[in-house]
Amino acid sequence: MNRISRTLRTMSLLLTALALVGCHQTPTGREQLLTRLDALQQQGCMFGHQDDPMYGLGWAYDADRSDVLLTCGDWPAVMGFDLGGIEKNDSKNLDSVPFARTREEIRRHHQRGGIITLSWHPRNPMNGGTAWDATDGTVTAILSTHTDTFALWLERVADYMLTLTDENGQPIPFIFRPWHENNGGWFWWGEPHCTPQEFHALWNRTQDYLLSRGLNNIVWAYSPNLDGSMTEEHFLQRYPGDDRVDLIGLDAYQWGTEEDFVRQTNADLQFLTAFARQHSKLLALTECGYQSVPDSTWWHRVLLPIVEAYPLSHALVWRNADLKEHFGPVPGTPQGNDFRLFHASPRTLFLRDIND
Repeated sequence: MNRISRTLRTMSLLLTALALVGCHQTPTGREQLLTRLDALQQQGCMFGHQDDPMYGLGWAYDADRSDVLLTCGDWPAVMGFDLGGIEKNDSKNLDSVPFARTREEIRRHHQRGGIITLSWHPRNPMNGGTAWDATDGTVTAILSTHTDTFALWLERVADYMLTLTDENGQPIPFIFRPWHENNGGWFWWGEPHCTPQEFHALWNRTQDYLLSRGLNNIVWAYSPNLDGSMTEEHFLQRYPGDDRVDLIGLDAYQWGTEEDFVRQTNADLQFLTAFARQHSKLLALTECGYQSVPDSTWWHRVLLPIVEAYPLSHALVWRNADLKEHFGPVPGTPQGNDFRLFHASPRTLFLRDIND
């Protein structure tokens, strides 16, 4: 996005906020967060980490601890948390993180001046399986024969979101990324398992209900998975619409070769950058990473050039679960040392950078 386009976009957001104030209305949490995200996107790309303050390699649920903080001396600007399991009224999410602790950490990061993003991997409402139980017809069922089940699930999601308030009881604004990676087939809401019309109905029902509960503090993110050959025709088939999306994301992991990852990510981000600019949307790498980061130069040599090449709001790597599955930096390791080069780039933004 060039300087003129960025300036016009920021002026548009600010004028909207000022118009609301002029009408004796305070900008909503969503509007406030959108204005902040737009301004920060012009400065650089925020680094994010899933479940960052919850656990890391060799520790779990220690107060004020983070593998990112231990590696580079700063918190990530963005923290991600997942709501999978809240729909069943569970006390812990699908990764065994207590929802009460999630609420505490959301409040703490908000107090620090950080940004929150939430994902949701709900169970299969047809059979109680995981989100990865990709049974055909599940979306059809919850839009027809299982509407009561889905309505209850949305009620529980909304009830929990309404408890995400600051120390003064005010709603904390956050990014919400439902029904992500829907162009793949591994989730029950994926492309092979429902029609575009059914996916739109699923998205709309989710959004309309949460808005009806007064949750006007949500920035809505639509995030397909890495494709490598996105076209506007295919993308628009399931895109919820400009009136329903604030941020366009891409979930992009290096599962195969570095060459394939770089080629596919660049191809998709070139398309999405143009689309986001044309439709006045924010853009982000809403999930990314390289499992266990076996290449000790990956952070500055592979991910950093991608971050520097595109107008990304943030890039969030997945969680540091254990030795087999970790995507963030690990202090005291070669890849952790390399992460400090990534952190030092003027293009990457961490917590201190977004609060200067």
